[in-house]
Amino acid sequence: MSDWDAVIAGGGAAGFFAAAQAAERGLKRILLLEATTHVLSKVRISGGGRCNVTHACFEPKRLAGFYPRGGRELLGAFHRWQPGDTVAWFAARGVELKTEEDGRMFPVTDNSGTIVECLTRAVRSAGVELRLQAGVRRATARPEGGLNLEIGDGEPTTARSLLLATGGTRGSAGFGIAESLGHAIEPLVPSLFTFHIDDARLKGLEGLSVPAAKVAVPGMRLETTGPVLITHTGLSGPGILKLSAWGAREMAARDYRFPIVLNWCGAASPEDARRHLESSREGQHRRQRVANWNPFGLPSRLWERLAATAGASDGAIWANSSKPLIANLAQQVAAGEYVAAGKSLNKEEFVTCGGVRLSEVDFRTMESKRCPGLYFAGEVLDIDGLTGGFNFQAAWTTAAIAAEAMANASSS
Repeated sequence: MSDWDAVIAGGGAAGFFAAAQAAERGLKRILLLEATTHVLSKVRISGGGRCNVTHACFEPKRLAGFYPRGGRELLGAFHRWQPGDTVAWFAARGVELKTEEDGRMFPVTDNSGTIVECLTRAVRSAGVELRLQAGVRRATARPEGGLNLEIGDGEPTTARSLLLATGGTRGSAGFGIAESLGHAIEPLVPSLFTFHIDDARLKGLEGLSVPAAKVAVPGMRLETTGPVLITHTGLSGPGILKLSAWGAREMAARDYRFPIVLNWCGAASPEDARRHLESSREGQHRRQRVANWNPFGLPSRLWERLAATAGASDGAIWANSSKPLIANLAQQVAAGEYVAAGKSLNKEEFVTCGGVRLSEVDFRTMESKRCPGLYFAGEVLDIDGLTGGFNFQAAWTTAAIAAEAMANASSS
C-alpha cells in the first residue's frame, strides 16, 4: 500500500482547493506540501488584498474566451466546474461573494483573509497533513502504479497520486518534476504587464484614465478596448493588460519594443473622429477655445496636450479651426502612435504565459498522458487568463477535476 493516497505539491489556491476537494470526495491519506514558510501568499495579495475569487461569467463557452492560452482545453472543464460552482462551494462554507459592476467577484468582507481562512479551515478539518518548507525533490513512476517520491530533506515515500500545483513562476519546482516524468514545458514569459512609454504627450498626466480606449499593435493583429491608465512609466489599466496577455509571446520575442496605436475616444476610425470634430466648428460650442472644450469627454489635461500636439494655439477657437488642424487633431485623438520600450509587471498580478504543455494532459481528469498517477492544476499548466478573477477560476476548476479523478483512482 502507498504511504499516501495523494501528495499535493504547492500550497497555493490550486493546491489547497484540490486537497480540500479530494478529502471531501473520500481520500483519507493526503499530504499537502509547501516549499516556503507561507501558504496561499498569492491569494492574500490578489485584488489589492481583497482577493478577486472569480468572475460572474456562467456560460462555459463565453468564459473560455477570456483565456489567451488554455481556453480550448478549459471549455469542457468549465462544463464540470465553473464560477457558479465556485460561488456555491464558498457559500456552503460560510463565505458569501459579491459581484462588482465589471463582473469581478470578491468576498463581501473585501478581505482576502476570508478566503485564506476558509481554505485553511477546509483542509485542516478534513484531516489533510500540511508540511511547510517541504517540497517534492524527486519523483519516479512505480511499475506497480503510483510514484516513488523524495520530499523535504530527502525523505522517501510513495503516493498513489501526485498533483503538481506549484504555480507558474520560473522558480517552480514543478517544472523540473514534470520534465523528469516526460513532459515538455512551454517557454515562460510574463503575461499581464504594463508598457513603458517615454512620450512627451504623456508626461505629467500620471493618474489620468480613459474608460474605453482602443489599443492596437500594428503587425501583431492585436486590438483591445478598455480602460487605459497613464502612469509615471507609460500606460497601464485593463485595456493594456488585456492586450499584453493576448500578445505575451510576440511581445517577448520583440523584447517588449513595438509601436502601438491609441484611439482615446473610441471612435470607429480617424475619419469618424474628424467628422465629429468638424461639427464642433458650427455647433453651440463654436466660440469656445479648442483647448477648453472637447466633444469626446476626455480628461481635460489629456485633451489640452493632444490639441497642442496637433497644432492648436492657446487662443484657437472652434469656429476658426482649419481643416488641417481638425485632421491633425483627429489623428492624435483616434490614431495616435506611441512606442513601447519595455514592460513592468502589474503589481496585483503575477501571471506567466507558459508551463506544462497542454496536449500532454487529459483535461477530463487533469492526469498526465505521459505518467499515470501524475496530475496538474493551476498555473503550472500553460494556461493564463485575463485580469478579473479568471486565473483563480482556472485554478479552482483544474483542482476540482484533479481531486475527483484522484479520488476515483484511489477507490478503483
